[in-house]
Amino acid sequence: MADNDQSQEKTEEATPRKLEKAREDGQAPRSKELTTTTVLLAGSLGLLWFGDFLSRKLIGTATLNFSLPREAAFDTRYMLYHLGMSLSDALLGMMPIFGILVLAAILGPVALGGWLFSIKAMMPKMSRMNPLEGIKRMFSVKSLMELAKALGKVLVILLLAILLLHSMQQELMDLAYENTQAAIIHSMEMGAWAAIALSLATIFIAIIDVPFQIWDNAKKLKMTVQDVRDETKDSEGKPEVKGRIRKLQQEIASRQMLAAVPDADVVITNPTHYAVAVKYKPESMNTPIVVAKGVDKTALKIREIAGVNKVDIVESPVLARSIYYTTQLDEEIPSGLYIAVAKILAYVFQLRNFRQGLAKRPTYPRVVDVPDDLYFDP
Repeated sequence: MADNDQSQEKTEEATPRKLEKAREDGQAPRSKELTTTTVLLAGSLGLLWFGDFLSRKLIGTATLNFSLPREAAFDTRYMLYHLGMSLSDALLGMMPIFGILVLAAILGPVALGGWLFSIKAMMPKMSRMNPLEGIKRMFSVKSLMELAKALGKVLVILLLAILLLHSMQQELMDLAYENTQAAIIHSMEMGAWAAIALSLATIFIAIIDVPFQIWDNAKKLKMTVQDVRDETKDSEGKPEVKGRIRKLQQEIASRQMLAAVPDADVVITNPTHYAVAVKYKPESMNTPIVVAKGVDKTALKIREIAGVNKVDIVESPVLARSIYYTTQLDEEIPSGLYIAVAKILAYVFQLRNFRQGLAKRPTYPRVVDVPDDLYFDP
């Protein structure tokens, strides 16, 4: 009973499949505070960088409008042209800042959780129509966190706004002594710096909110032990997953097999299509064993590794095919091949003595007899 209760508790981290399905459903960590901060900061910097350009455009538009002749007000065509010019100048002045805001509004949400588009997330949910569920959401941890963030933002921004107004009081009063154009440009610059200061204050709220959203999303996606077992069972039952597992197993086995080639005493080849690596240590082994074998590309790889590690390679097509088809990896060779393999090993051991100057060059074993029942045609 206790095991059953434990298996129903969501204690396990979400599996990759669970995370993938959640993204398909439109569920990913998102921080409104991060997006708000990004947009505010980007807009403030845009105002600082292009505020002078915007000010001059607005001044030009105002000058054009206030210098309009009285008689022009009764000319419909001229007024339409004048209105178009005023709007185009104003829009042109705002375009750089507007472009920065659009870019920030796109990049802000993507910064946490990545790019995500899900039609399923846009579909209406009947659970949201349930008043009981609505009450639960109102008093959930997330709702309380949202309330705390909202109050925190109001207090921080209000306090900072008071401090800014107090520190900029003299500058604001000095605007009255500047000419109109200079006052507009100066006030735009002051507004930009004030906006930057306010947006920087929201960074602290975003720093708190981002880890919370990641934690909250991970908590929602947690699984029970039984969920993990069921998902593993379902995944392993799929043909494509089975094929992928089988392929990985084959690759691992192939790497392990090739890693054993340097320890072999001899590689017997076909010479091109087959290769088997045989190991024999008289002091610890009763019978030679096969540590690696392969055909075509694998055979070539075995020969290459043997060459690099100075393992002797002996061509014996009939014997190579016979060992390949009758002996599995790490198995002893059949008793019917003892004599044939012994001839090859004797040649290899004598060749080593010859290289050390301890014996004459041995005769190459060109003919090796293989029993008929162990003979395999190419």
